[in-house]
Amino acid sequence: MSLMFMEIKFYKYHGTGNDFILIDNRKGLFNLQNDQIALLCDRRFGIGADGLMLLSASKDFDFEMKYFNANGLEGTMCGNGGRCIIAFAKSLGIIDNQSKFRAIDGTHESKILSESGNETYISLKMKDVDNIKIYDDYFLINTGSPHYIKFVNDIEQIDIYNEGKRIRWDNKFQPEGTNVNFVELKEDHLIVRTYERGVENVTLSCGTGVTASALAASLIQKNSTGYFNIKTNGGNLTVRFIKKLEKFTDIWLEGAAVKIFEGVIEVK
Repeated sequence: MSLMFMEIKFYKYHGTGNDFILIDNRKGLFNLQNDQIALLCDRRFGIGADGLMLLSASKDFDFEMKYFNANGLEGTMCGNGGRCIIAFAKSLGIIDNQSKFRAIDGTHESKILSESGNETYISLKMKDVDNIKIYDDYFLINTGSPHYIKFVNDIEQIDIYNEGKRIRWDNKFQPEGTNVNFVELKEDHLIVRTYERGVENVTLSCGTGVTASALAASLIQKNSTGYFNIKTNGGNLTVRFIKKLEKFTDIWLEGAAVKIFEGVIEVK
């Protein structure tokens, strides 16, 4: 008996080392199952990625973004993924230098600031944030995805994987769990390391995580200018925002999205 295979054209992008599989699904041809997505994201048996995104057609917006974690389950908003899908949409001729698209947490706007080869520098508008929970030694902030933020004195001394995993699965954050960020506050920048749920590992960068970290840092620095440079293991990002008391608006995440390669894969 022969097996039926589905042939999929895919594109691989990364945003500061956070890597994604992108598929043009404007014709609605692909209805991938969770196990198929997990296999595509597997770094040994598939293409390999932190997540997968379907770019779908939209009546009211330039396109719709549907994001799946590496475990195959649909995820919440992904900031680095958002920048990558914008670069992908530009390459497909769907958008010019500005766009408005729909994601799971609502409407997003974007601006392409520059392009050079396979690298596109993008500013992505994130959702407003006004429900920040402040505890003795950590913050809980939802920037489209839920984040735990803890400030530390020496980030290199933290066991990001094991400590992040422990907090991610802590009973008080169940059943959804949370992403976990450790942040070192420097004089002119932040250093951020993130354990991501769904990937269940430390990633090189997390867009919603660095955004949440910048907002938390601005609450510590009461005279914040609404601008932070952030260093991750995968590269540098910038977060800009307007802060009024503990409400944040006009939040923009800026950084590069890079096309790595494209190809065709058969999925059964």
